[in-house]
Amino acid sequence: MEAGSQHGRVQRYLDMKSINEAHNEAGEQVLNQEEIDSRIIYRTVKKMLDKFFSAIALIVLSPLFLIVSLLIKHEDHGPVFYVQQRIGRNGKIFNMYKFRSMVINADQNIDKLEKQNEVDGAMFKMRDDPRVTHVGRVIRKYSIDELPQLLNVLQGNMALVGPRPPLEREVKEYTKYDMQRLMVTPGCTGLWQVTERNSVGFHEMVNLDISYIQQSGLLFDFSILFKTIWVMIKPNDAY
Repeated sequence: MEAGSQHGRVQRYLDMKSINEAHNEAGEQVLNQEEIDSRIIYRTVKKMLDKFFSAIALIVLSPLFLIVSLLIKHEDHGPVFYVQQRIGRNGKIFNMYKFRSMVINADQNIDKLEKQNEVDGAMFKMRDDPRVTHVGRVIRKYSIDELPQLLNVLQGNMALVGPRPPLEREVKEYTKYDMQRLMVTPGCTGLWQVTERNSVGFHEMVNLDISYIQQSGLLFDFSILFKTIWVMIKPNDAY
């Protein structure tokens, strides 16, 4: 994708501003935590719908869960699920679930690959990551590895839609502007996933997340969920 096209698509979302929006000295958007916390009805309804749809999805997708589990187990006889500590709303630490898509000792080898990171900022992405298994490449391409996070939604530490939950080591590199991502419950999918995903850097991802928080509402959430289903069918540069 050409750089101009990427910038244009991101900018269309970032230009959708609220009249109550404020900026810091650097011209960056500053969110109002009290205003966000005051949206009690939206957050309550969103949480109820999230749990309802997650429960339905887990039942409907149970055959797929079984097939993926057998394939992962068959490839290297390792664990089916990968559990990783992530940072949630207001800095709360929780265990996030995924289908394991990498070799068993993947976390121990990340330091050796840091120089090959293809994304600027507090995030690690590598298109041809040697730690990814054969099954892992397929389930990551179609975002199937993320489906166990439906369990996180039922537990209440994630939502269906919201900013992706970061790692603790990533948060340590955050600026005050970046920390605004943690004002809301993290999500299984979000604006970044259905627009640019791996085509843009960390700062652009943060801009999209903050733009989502500013505009968030049930209709906007549903539109992102429908786009997510399409992205899973026709992947947009996921790896």
